[in-house]
Amino acid sequence: MNDQLQEQPKKKWKVRYSVLLVLWLCWLFSFLDRMVITIALPFIGEDLNLNTTAQGLLLSMFFAGYALFQIPGGMLSDKFGFRRVVSVAIIWWSIFTSLTGFIFSYPLLLLLRFVFGLGEACLPGGSYKAIATYFPSKQRGTATGIQSTVNTLGPALAAITAAAIIGVFGWRVVFIVMGIPGLAIGIYIWLKFKDNPKDHPKMTKEELAELDEDVEEKASKKKKSDVSFKELLKKPILWQMALIWFFFDITFWGFTSWLPSYLINEKGLSLMDTGIFSALPYLVGTVAIVLGGYISDKVKVNRKWVFIPNALAGGVALYFMLQASSLTMVIVCQCLAAFFMFMAQGGFWALVVDSLPAKIMASGSATVNCFGSIAGFISPFLMGYMIQTSGSYNSSFIMMILALVVAALIALSISGKSKEETVTLSSELGAEAQ
Repeated sequence: MNDQLQEQPKKKWKVRYSVLLVLWLCWLFSFLDRMVITIALPFIGEDLNLNTTAQGLLLSMFFAGYALFQIPGGMLSDKFGFRRVVSVAIIWWSIFTSLTGFIFSYPLLLLLRFVFGLGEACLPGGSYKAIATYFPSKQRGTATGIQSTVNTLGPALAAITAAAIIGVFGWRVVFIVMGIPGLAIGIYIWLKFKDNPKDHPKMTKEELAELDEDVEEKASKKKKSDVSFKELLKKPILWQMALIWFFFDITFWGFTSWLPSYLINEKGLSLMDTGIFSALPYLVGTVAIVLGGYISDKVKVNRKWVFIPNALAGGVALYFMLQASSLTMVIVCQCLAAFFMFMAQGGFWALVVDSLPAKIMASGSATVNCFGSIAGFISPFLMGYMIQTSGSYNSSFIMMILALVVAALIALSISGKSKEETVTLSSELGAEAQ
């Protein structure tokens, strides 16, 4: 009896949970490393004498590299395995994060942000491939939602941490410090991760059986082996998801990149208050993004209905934020906007991960994420230009609202399928390959 009691805790914690935890840390530091610049931006602009357009370009250069290497990075993970690609990627971008603190030239800073983006571009495809490899289909939405909490916690922690460090040591020190933890994580992944769950020394027979018993995986196992990335590119649903993510990220990266500057310049907040109030929407979003993934698993056959209403509600909240006259209402509306947008995001990536074949998950998800990266390049720079030319944030807010509406309309065009039909894209591809 005592032996049974001792064995129970071991059964509850599975290898896939450890994999998810480390992937979560990778994403956390990827967001910390890329987002501290949004708090540092006014000080970088003052130090280097940059207008808002130049500051916007500095934000966008990361996404230029990030977008350029998304698909190649995903293809590398499919070919060589996510372990090697993700470990090298995090070490790469961590080095360039620290180097940012030593740059005194604007052109060199632009180049460094571009190269930094190249490294982070390998993470999305590799991490989604890891989830598709280690998690059965019924848990992928929840796993993706948990991983995606870094989309909220990352900016929140970056805002508070950067504000505290910048207030005492200046903006350069925050970059130097942030690059250090990623080096240790990258080495750990290289030494401990396995691309095939069967090769992992701590993988139990029960956990392997769960993967083998995955109904969708088992039903389409033979078909998936014939699916290629070239065939995937012919499927309309891939481009629908890519366009949805493009327009959604126009809003997400515009909101994330310029919120601190908006609070400082438009609402007159101090540096520390800006750090705290910038963090609030993302703390709220942490709950929302997990909830979105969880609900998506519950309504699996029509995951798009988690995305559509929440994306539209996020646009409504942004409109009221723009119209709000008091600081209290601004904070409330920005938290509501974040809640609905992150709920939509949790549902969306659950749809992506469950729709794409595991064999080419990295390439497929990287293609979708690439469009978001392109949006990340366009949005901060375009918003900076709009702010400079108009002298206000009004036009940029309208752009963000319209982008969410367009994303919801495109999601509406994705056809739902009944339980009797095969839901996944992989089975559709396999049917064509027969």
